[in-house]
Amino acid sequence: MVTAREWVLKKHFEGFPKTDDFNMKTIELPSLKDGGKTSLKLLTVIYLCLCYRPYSQRDMKEGDIMIDTQVARIVESKNPGFTVGAFVVGGSGWRTHFISDGNDLQFLPSSWPESLPKSLAIGTLCMPGLTAYFGLLEVCKMKPGETVLVNAAAGAVGSVVGQLAKIGDCKVVGCAGSDDKVAYLKKIGFDEAFNYKTVTSLDEALHKASPGGYDCFFDSVGGEFASIAVNHMKKYGRIAVCGAISQHNDSVPQKG
Repeated sequence: MVTAREWVLKKHFEGFPKTDDFNMKTIELPSLKDGGKTSLKLLTVIYLCLCYRPYSQRDMKEGDIMIDTQVARIVESKNPGFTVGAFVVGGSGWRTHFISDGNDLQFLPSSWPESLPKSLAIGTLCMPGLTAYFGLLEVCKMKPGETVLVNAAAGAVGSVVGQLAKIGDCKVVGCAGSDDKVAYLKKIGFDEAFNYKTVTSLDEALHKASPGGYDCFFDSVGGEFASIAVNHMKKYGRIAVCGAISQHNDSVPQKG
């Protein structure tokens, strides 16, 4: 028998998520059974994605295991198609171990370089990376030589947006909420970066970083930031409205 921990939604979030919004349960998983093509696999979670907030109210009821994606390693298998030690991506939520028939699992490529962390499988090579890629190239339609503004730039999506824009020969301006994050943006190639929490004026900081304005704005923050940044767009500038994380925890919608 294997003991697994599961985190369930105790009550829907009101404002910023709190520890007592969750409940951790310990359960004993049953022994695996043979079942041909649907025989079971036992997996242990290695990395867990935490992108739950936008979907919890819509898709979950209280008492459900918190939804999200993980990288897991197979530690026991009754199916010859799933060998022990293999890494997979699954969507079984916040739990340390789980049993699967394999229908909801996707193998990591066998050629995965040992030098790369497997967490990239639920980051740059999963929803965050695809959001950055298509948001920048198909929504913003970025062109070489343009100036791109990215907020929440040190996050899973924004950091990829900035690197793609640099690969595409653009000037990239990013903002983040700490000096350490600003240093990280500089390290990965952003041309300009600032801490929006410490500047005296966001309007002035955006102008200083790019006096001529911005061709593309990849917005994951919304709210006041978006309302100010829109005034710095060039003629025919494009904005990808990716998210509004400044408002995720608001009970009353912001203006702007």
